[in-house]
Parts: sequence; structure tokens; C-alpha cells
Amino acid sequence: MKKKVSVIGAGNVGASLAQMIVQSGIADVALFDIADGVPEGKALDLSEACPLWGSSSSIVGTNDYAHTADSDVIVITAGFPRKPGMSRDDLLNANAKVVSEVTEKTSKVSPNAVIIVVTNPMDVMAQVSLKVSGFDSFRVMGMGGILDSARFRTFVAWELNVSPEDVEALVLGGHGDLMVPMPRFTTVKGVSITELISKERIDALVERTRHGGAEIVALLKTGSAYYAPAAATYQMVKAILFDEKRMLPCAAYLNGEYGANGIYTGVPVMLGSGGVEKIVELNLNEQEKADFEKSVSAVKSLVEKLNL
Repeated sequence: MKKKVSVIGAGNVGASLAQMIVQSGIADVALFDIADGVPEGKALDLSEACPLWGSSSSIVGTNDYAHTADSDVIVITAGFPRKPGMSRDDLLNANAKVVSEVTEKTSKVSPNAVIIVVTNPMDVMAQVSLKVSGFDSFRVMGMGGILDSARFRTFVAWELNVSPEDVEALVLGGHGDLMVPMPRFTTVKGVSITELISKERIDALVERTRHGGAEIVALLKTGSAYYAPAAATYQMVKAILFDEKRMLPCAAYLNGEYGANGIYTGVPVMLGSGGVEKIVELNLNEQEKADFEKSVSAVKSLVEKLNL
């Protein structure tokens, strides 16, 4: 029997993710949205593409949470997107209501699922989902770290004129403007970029990574990024469904790791069928620690605003 992934929110991120899943054939998909006809129409379109992709996956579009029952993975993309001039944090209260309702309805009918939260501000929304679902913390996580790292990888590859495949990058902290790209742990075929790029240029790449989402919002003017966020989420879904034990940067719930307690933030984790199966602790230098603590404090301030 095929695995099942429910994608909550049939907007650009959700629909792009649904396409990646059914095109690859790794799972069946339930695409949920409150907009009448939108998930049904997109699911029908994707279903008609499956014969052309040679995929045997099925996809159903729905406005009924019952169709999401017995999911192995629930991906929450529902919420309001950023507009030019908005920070991820500006979306706090509106999206907290959306994520809370979605989590309550989906977790009831899929009590054994792993939840991946994509909705912004993502670290805080993962905390909302954890509280409402009542799941163990290792079964609720946020997506941001993989996306932020992919952006950093892209900019490093362009800087050095090398294949992005050969670049491995690490970004810690909250998925926001205080995220912590880690040049010391970012490599090209095992060689740290601190050996390959000047500090001045690295600093510029770090800044561009921190504002990578805002750069796309400013260019699009009517929405936010969706191809890369969907691709990042797909990597997580695949790692869980196939128990790949991938070491990936994700927003995980910290219980003392990195000196943080009771908070979601981006750290390297081992991702498998159980969700976050291990949190990998790195030895950070003083500057990295300070930047990480600053990022965590920003997430905590938002969590406190919601009284979580």
C-alpha cells in the first residue's frame, strides 16, 4: 500500500509540492484547501499529468478533512503569504489561527503522522502545531533550514562558479532575518568556503541569504517564493517516507541542546521514519554562539506574544 501525504493549502507552495510528490510516484496525495474548487481543480490537472510522467500515484483535491485521514505525513502550507514590506513576523496572529485549526483537524484523523510546518513565521507555527496536536515533539518540525541552506548553497556556487551539487551549506537558528548561515561548516567538496572566499564576500553572501525570501517577494510583488520551499519540503517528506536517515537542517524542538529549552529553531537533525530521530550538536565558536542565541531570542519573543 502506498504511503499517503496530506498537503494542507493548495496555493503555490502546496500545489508545487503536490506536483513533486505525484510526479516522483513516492506517495499518494490529499490536497486540502478551504477554497471551493481550487484543490479539486489542481488535483484533477495533476492526475491527468500522471500518465505522461509514468506515475501511478493518485491525488485527490478536497475541502473535507476526512480525506486526509491516515496520512503518514501532514504538510501545513496553509496561511497568508508575505507581501512586499512585510516581515515573516507580521503574519504571526493571522497564521497562528490558521495553523491551529488545521493542526487540530488533521491530527485527529491522522494520529500517527509526522507534521511538517511550512507556514510563516515557521518556527513559531511549528510550536503552535506541537501544542495543538499533542504529538511528541520529534513528530512535529519546521522546514526552513533546508530552504535557507539551499539559498546559501546557490549563492556560494555562483560566487565560485562551481556546481551547486558540490556545495554543502548549513544555516542555523530561526527562519527569519536573524538566521545564522555557517561559513565554517559550508563546504565545496569538503573544503570550507573560508579557505576559498574572502571574508568580505562571505559576509555579503550571508546577508543575501538572510534576506533571500524578501528578495523574491520584492521581485514578485504579489506573492512569495514557492519552487524552492516546495523542493525543500519534498526532501524532508522523502527522507521520512523512506526512512533515509538524512542529516538535514530543520526546525526542531530543543530540550537543552545548544543551550536552548522549549523552543523550535533550525539545527542539524537526523530525519527518518520517526521524524526527528536525533539532534546533532556542533561545537560553535563564540561568535556563532552569540548569533545563534540572538536568533533564538527573536523566536522566543514571538512565542511569548502568542502565550504558547
